Amino acid sequence: METDCTRDDAPVNEAIAPLPAGTRLLHIGPHKTGTTAVQGALFAAKDAMRAHGVEFPAHTRHPMEAALAACARPAMMGDPAPTDRHWTRLLDQVRATGGRTSVVSSEFFADADDDATIARIVEQLGGERVHVLVTLRPLARIMPSQWQQYVQNGLRMGYEDWLEHMLRKPPYRKPNPSFWRRHRHDRLVRRWVRAVGPGRVTVVVVDDRDRDALMRVFEALLGLPRDLLRAVPDTANRSLTLAEAEMLRALNKEFREHELPEELYSRLVRNGAVMHLKNTCAPAPGDARITTPAWAAEAAAAIGAEAAARITALGVRVIGDPALLSGAPEPSPPAAEPALAPEAAARALYGALAAAASAPVRHSAPAKARTVHQTSSKDLVKVLGHRCLRRLRRR
Repeated sequence: METDCTRDDAPVNEAIAPLPAGTRLLHIGPHKTGTTAVQGALFAAKDAMRAHGVEFPAHTRHPMEAALAACARPAMMGDPAPTDRHWTRLLDQVRATGGRTSVVSSEFFADADDDATIARIVEQLGGERVHVLVTLRPLARIMPSQWQQYVQNGLRMGYEDWLEHMLRKPPYRKPNPSFWRRHRHDRLVRRWVRAVGPGRVTVVVVDDRDRDALMRVFEALLGLPRDLLRAVPDTANRSLTLAEAEMLRALNKEFREHELPEELYSRLVRNGAVMHLKNTCAPAPGDARITTPAWAAEAAAAIGAEAAARITALGVRVIGDPALLSGAPEPSPPAAEPALAPEAAARALYGALAAAASAPVRHSAPAKARTVHQTSSKDLVKVLGHRCLRRLRRR
């Protein structure tokens, strides 16, 4: 096995040999491993990269719909279903790069969980020209970020209860089957090795102490000049604080209890209230953060150590220190009772109102008409939700 462990005094670009010209680099994440930062930097530098023989063929920062369609996975709650058209468009863009080096990045490729799907993705992207890049972080650091991301997609379960289900209650698939598909990292790498062989898989262990190092790794692999890729500020990608996540989780319970249309959630909650909150309210130093209890951090560290050993045994190239995958954050005192600042709540509410006043959304069946005195308060809320959708559509 070839292992590249860079040192602070050894520039990453000089320590890593670039991939052959004409490679189609497929970055599959998984989630919460620096993917958004990388995608933003690649998209911002696409014109500059072209001058060095490297193409970023996607027309958006993150071709999420194309990756979901390729992996036959559903969209996020309330979003339009991805179709083969999304995947075909990305394939056309990749093929248009001809014999030049290109890079495609989406963490949703990590959701592919069967050999036939992965083999098809590789073949359609260029077969033997495809080189798979996997970026990994310690599982103990991924878990709180991934939980709050699930909350942004409708999850109603609290963090510690969720940890119990993920770590202590086999078969560990509820409430989020995608979690271990993405984050049992040794199995993820092995699935893609079966498709392309160990010689065409590179694993990068992200060191949270040096976030810029990941940009340098991409530059080195793509044969780009140092410092061409730079992080683009993206406040919308920040994690929620504990209070924000708990506010949203309570809203998720109300939303499900009243059986409102999921399209409302996508438009008014995730892409309205939550997006505006993250864009306009930076967490204060004293805000309670999502903290992982010691028992769960230790369990995650043990899984990370096992995964690191198995990845090493696969014979893939590893850049960085695999021992970092068994790391765990320092124990934190129990979080105080979360309190959401009035300004943050107001900004979230404004985000929902602004989304409601913007472009219309589509929905199929309206609620069944009935008189008010025949309708429970729960059903009245459902009726109002459907009427809101119809009015949005008329706009």
